[in-house]
Amino acid sequence: MGLEATCAVRFGKRASDGKAQLEATELLFRGDFRLRIPLKEVVSVEAKKGNLVVVWPRGRATFAIGKDAEKWALKVRTPRSLLDKLGVKAGSRVAVVGSLPGDFLKELAGRAGDVARGKPRKGTDLVFVAMGEPGDLAQLPGLREAMEPAGGIWVVWPKGQKLFREDHVRAAGPAAGLVDVKVVSFSDSLSGLKMVIPVAQRKKKR
Repeated sequence: MGLEATCAVRFGKRASDGKAQLEATELLFRGDFRLRIPLKEVVSVEAKKGNLVVVWPRGRATFAIGKDAEKWALKVRTPRSLLDKLGVKAGSRVAVVGSLPGDFLKELAGRAGDVARGKPRKGTDLVFVAMGEPGDLAQLPGLREAMEPAGGIWVVWPKGQKLFREDHVRAAGPAAGLVDVKVVSFSDSLSGLKMVIPVAQRKKKR
């Protein structure tokens, strides 16, 4: 997850206390009014006397963050890429199972050393698997067997679904010999949860 803070925000003639969240692709505020600021649309950002001042096409918002304002400003100016957040390193052996966005696949191919589609090969570092219903979770044990002991599985699913949510993915982990370690906003419409083999079990895998 990104940064979070309870703070006061001024936007135009409106002011409110509420919760600010800095995610991978957007800055959010929830209070008496709501703001959603896509980072790619930010025109300027500065930290001034404990305030984070953000300007984008809709206007100017001032977040009373306090001593961490400069930290927030730096992250808004230079957001980490999705691949960085997912832990994809140059030369990684990666597998993609199911349908994922084309722009992600293009970026992935540009960084990873080996990208397999469909069934992952033995020794895969990271597996990205698209899921949409509870029955899809039955794939987890097989994916676990294909990956490196210190590797990971990213389960990716559509946001806003009632029949398949983060709780379903987390609950399926123990039976598959996996634990969840990280959640990301994969895109505007997709969420992702990373699962790994518990450290105590990794030496037993080989």
